[in-house]
Amino acid sequence: MSRNTGNLSHHEELRLDYLRKNIYYLNENEQNELHYLEQRAQGLVGPSRRASRPKPTYSELPSYREDFEPEATRTAYDEDDELLPTYPREERQRRQRQRPVKPKPKPKPKQVIPVAEVPDPKPEPKIRKPRKKVNWFKRIFKLAFWALLLTLAGMIFMFFKGYNSVGTKSEAEVFNGQGTQDGVNILVLGTDGRPDNSPDMIRTDSIMVVNINNSDKKIKMVSFMRDTLINIQGYDYKLNAAYTLGYQNGQQGAENLRQVLQENFGIEIQHYVMIDFSTFATAIDTIFPSGVEIDAQFSTINGEVVTSVDVPDDLGFASGGSPYQTIQVGPQRMDGKTLLNYARYRSDDEGDYGRTRRQQEVLSAIMTQIKDPTKLFTGSEALGKVYALTPTTISPLFMVTNGLPAALDASNGMVQTTIPENGDWIDGYDIYGGLGLEIDFEKYSQRLAELGFR
Repeated sequence: MSRNTGNLSHHEELRLDYLRKNIYYLNENEQNELHYLEQRAQGLVGPSRRASRPKPTYSELPSYREDFEPEATRTAYDEDDELLPTYPREERQRRQRQRPVKPKPKPKPKQVIPVAEVPDPKPEPKIRKPRKKVNWFKRIFKLAFWALLLTLAGMIFMFFKGYNSVGTKSEAEVFNGQGTQDGVNILVLGTDGRPDNSPDMIRTDSIMVVNINNSDKKIKMVSFMRDTLINIQGYDYKLNAAYTLGYQNGQQGAENLRQVLQENFGIEIQHYVMIDFSTFATAIDTIFPSGVEIDAQFSTINGEVVTSVDVPDDLGFASGGSPYQTIQVGPQRMDGKTLLNYARYRSDDEGDYGRTRRQQEVLSAIMTQIKDPTKLFTGSEALGKVYALTPTTISPLFMVTNGLPAALDASNGMVQTTIPENGDWIDGYDIYGGLGLEIDFEKYSQRLAELGFR
């Protein structure tokens, strides 16, 4: 039975239970009755509130007893039980509220298709997964990276292949090289060394300083005239004598020349390489089997324009050939020996300046053409051979890591200069009474600084 019914009589409890069970179907009077019994059960309304009312007789009780209690359950109530308030008699009929039922829609009649007209079932389209966007830049970068890596690996392999093919390897002398602020300065010495010359009698035929891997992305080259007068220990010597004197004094020819250039021009040099006649010719023939393309040009000879020149051929003469070789003027391909003879010639009207110009021309042609991709591997092998035969402080790692960028920089142009410029000197004499060039060292030191050699 329901809760909180201690204040009700047995009849009231039965009535309250009935009203609660049928709460959704009560009329207004029954709702008031339910509200009253709920208050009585909670003790909010006591018997005192109804004590003033006359106690109804059983016959006067509302008709809900007769309507809602079956005969079998009706019993006599004590006269002392509290009676419920009277309500006007009304016949009530229980109404069940039914929710309106929506009519079900009638199914549409199916369209009957003749068997002959039934179309073939189409296969369900396959759901394709969305394709990922291809990052072409990333893919190309990876391919380029691996291609470069494989190329470098191949170049390294070919370099050491050429290096190991040489039996007796040359050794570099002591060289206290100093780094520069921009790029790397390399002292390039071309000597007049021949197979029959002793080392202490070798002279530097050409003296160059090459600046590579600089911020300008260009190869810079300065040639020093070998007849430039330099003060060494209080005496005027030609610049090319600095190497010979240094070599005779403890076999430090390159180091002595480095110190002379630093003291007179303020230029710092990090590495040196010395190439003699035979090594140069061998390197050219190995790297360029078809020769080097060059436009051979000579000045006038005794004031006359020439179309060909007979140049000294030291290597050919040493091997039993003619002491001279004829070189035609104009574009052509030169092998190693011809290129060497062309670069060393100085008997035209330009003299030593003509030779210096041709040396710069030859070096520029080599640097420009060696960047050809077809020369990457054959050139690497040749460099390995040349490296084994050439005294130098340049390490194999430096050649691999700096050689290729330097060759690529050659395509951006080359900056060339000569010290002193043609005509910018005063005639002088060296310690031996030979003609020499007196120059303004301060002027050319400033020039080198402007070009980025210091």
